[in-house]
Amino acid sequence: MKVVILAGGLGTRLAEETEIKPKPMVEIGGRPILWHILKHYAHYGFKEFFVALGYKGEMIKRFFLDYFNLNGNMTVRLAKCEVERHAGISDDWTVHLMDTGQETNTGGRIKRLEAGLKDGTFMVTYGDGVCDINLQELIKFHHSHGRIGTAVRPPSRFGGMIFGGNLVAEFSEKPQIGEGWINGGFMVFEPAIFKYLVGDKSVLEVDALERMAAARQLGAYRHDRFWQCMDTLRDKRLLENL
Repeated sequence: MKVVILAGGLGTRLAEETEIKPKPMVEIGGRPILWHILKHYAHYGFKEFFVALGYKGEMIKRFFLDYFNLNGNMTVRLAKCEVERHAGISDDWTVHLMDTGQETNTGGRIKRLEAGLKDGTFMVTYGDGVCDINLQELIKFHHSHGRIGTAVRPPSRFGGMIFGGNLVAEFSEKPQIGEGWINGGFMVFEPAIFKYLVGDKSVLEVDALERMAAARQLGAYRHDRFWQCMDTLRDKRLLENL
């Protein structure tokens, strides 16, 4: 199953870091948060990724080129201009690095990838959040009814999701009083989502998720364990400490 990573945004609330690099390349524990996200999916057996690039996307391309070339052992024969690579890198990922435009919105980035995703169920997440969700259980839940949204208990600054059973009924601009739920960003879709996405201006959260919720086409998998985004420098420090 293919996984889309939305990695093209500006990350303006983390300007201290994102003035010089795209947000998914901000490091946690010496590795870009994007690397941690891919490791999570790969742990559950999902190893084909479409990384939707935009702002400073060339830095993400360079990371994967260097990741292949610099991880593991090698022998360099200078006089012969030869490089012999030895076993060392263990990640058997396939990573499609796809330019999806500098100004393209979240839904538009997914729409641009339609040709590579229209053959079956696929997953989508943002390039700035991590959690401990069991992705195999998420897929099982999705296939049980064909509709999905992933919700987590949110910090108070986020908008919320209102449920009707196991479906999302609507999105609220401000979180509910007490313990609310948000879209935590680990999503599963059928190709039918593309009918909600028209072009580069399409916003995933509005043009697809809200309309799908209104049509009772968006399920809700309730995840109440660890989840953390990296919106601010404070978030980065928290993740670094963890």
